[in-house]
Amino acid sequence: MTLDQSSVVLVTGASRGAGRGIACALAQSGCTVYITGRTLDNSNNNSGLPGTLTHTAKTIEEAGGTAVAVVCDHAKDDNVKQLFQQIERDHGRLDVLVNNATCLPDALTQPGPFWEKPLNLLDILNVGMRSHYIASYYAAPLMVKQQSGLIVNTSSFGARCYMHGPAYGAGKSAADKMAHDMAVDLKPHNVASVSIWMGLLLTERTQAVFDAEPEKYGPMIEMTESPELTGHVIAALANDSDLMNKSGQILIGAELANEYDILDKGKAPISHAPMLGEPAQMNPAIVE
Repeated sequence: MTLDQSSVVLVTGASRGAGRGIACALAQSGCTVYITGRTLDNSNNNSGLPGTLTHTAKTIEEAGGTAVAVVCDHAKDDNVKQLFQQIERDHGRLDVLVNNATCLPDALTQPGPFWEKPLNLLDILNVGMRSHYIASYYAAPLMVKQQSGLIVNTSSFGARCYMHGPAYGAGKSAADKMAHDMAVDLKPHNVASVSIWMGLLLTERTQAVFDAEPEKYGPMIEMTESPELTGHVIAALANDSDLMNKSGQILIGAELANEYDILDKGKAPISHAPMLGEPAQMNPAIVE
């Protein structure tokens, strides 16, 4: 597969944060980038954070791509089904799906054990684990038909180490396992599926935390990755002639960037694996 002006990409949850960065980086190939989110413009931005689909779309166009912004609540299956019907109707193909839309309840990062936090932390299993499955469910027939494609779940080291508690860890672990198991089903059709662990991203949310307590978090800025890094990694992965041999794997974004000689903020990104752990090695339980 080669990403170019004929390619069609979908990045879910792209109003801000990782999704916005990934979409804008992928747009540099000149492809058509569908972006989803619930915040179209500032008139309905109730998040308290900057970032809208309209802003992301403008940046995609400036990067040389074609943006199609679609307001979509990934907690509603009908919204997702209609999104893929639109993509099929308009293009008849989908080359890359990036499952990034994730619910991050405010209490997620609060200190304390899980039983002292609200049960809505489980929303990450709905918009996150479940929504990744639903989007992949509708993307797969398009990719199988064209006998090529790449599905990416954005994940984190929290799938392997303790990070934000069991709800977060369960959601990320599930995203990794789904990517592996989907790869088994998709292999005969030359469609790849992977999960990519991102590091600490310097998103709007992270920047707000750093700005609130600069003395506490200031040194951590050097450890951060730009939201665009994962997008550049996904583009290189899609263009890799060895893509199918990477299918089913849980990949560390920083390590993949180093493999592809991709710099981030002018330097080689640092893998957090020595501190936070390596991905689990899956077994397909299939005799070749």
